[in-house]
Amino acid sequence: MKNYLKIIIGKVCRSLPVFAFICLCVLETAIAQETEIGFGLGGFKYSGDLSRGINIESIKPAGTVFFRSNMSKAVSFRVSATAGKLGASDDKTPIDPFAENRDASFDIFLFEISTVFEYHFLKWREESSMLRWTPYFFGGIAMFGISGEADKPVEYSNIQPSVPFGIGFKYVLNPKWYLGAEFGARKTFFDYLDNVSAGDGVIKDYQYGNKFDNDLYHYMGLSLTYSFYTIPCPTSPYKKNYRRR
Repeated sequence: MKNYLKIIIGKVCRSLPVFAFICLCVLETAIAQETEIGFGLGGFKYSGDLSRGINIESIKPAGTVFFRSNMSKAVSFRVSATAGKLGASDDKTPIDPFAENRDASFDIFLFEISTVFEYHFLKWREESSMLRWTPYFFGGIAMFGISGEADKPVEYSNIQPSVPFGIGFKYVLNPKWYLGAEFGARKTFFDYLDNVSAGDGVIKDYQYGNKFDNDLYHYMGLSLTYSFYTIPCPTSPYKKNYRRR
């Protein structure tokens, strides 16, 4: 299993020439900018033929590591690697009578590399600001790879593109650290995360779904970020203590 996961991760990385070009172009100017690194823990949530909406039972553990460059007071650029489990079952969360008869399920490992831009709504980085927090919106592009042991109903690639977007919240702890919370969706162009798509519902036990409705997956979690620069905290005693050191 470990060797198979290494193959999937390797394929994702080799499938990212566009990502590499974008990263090089942005990071060339980011070296002299305000940079950050961090990690987060949370969960993946699938939405497709086997599950709709936000169902707590179908959330699987996931984690992420990232690099961020603050290109301006309002805009940041982030590169992330995120991995975790993804799954659902008709037995636990049937969405209709057809799903009960279908009785399909899946349990896969997903690895994603993404590049996104973040837009912060409040001026939390201004020296004159009294704020230590801000909400933000993010959007970008990603590539993901999946691994699983189920037989494929049709031939498809395990490496696929997606469009990540969502919202988040940041809170400054001190001039070097801040907490984050994020919820984001990944719009895919792929209908086989769950290994279920179009089929003939008349045939007993045939795994059928809606071929016009591509699958989605979500990531939600908390993160901790370290900054290689001083975050303004004009009303906080942390800033005074930091300057005395």
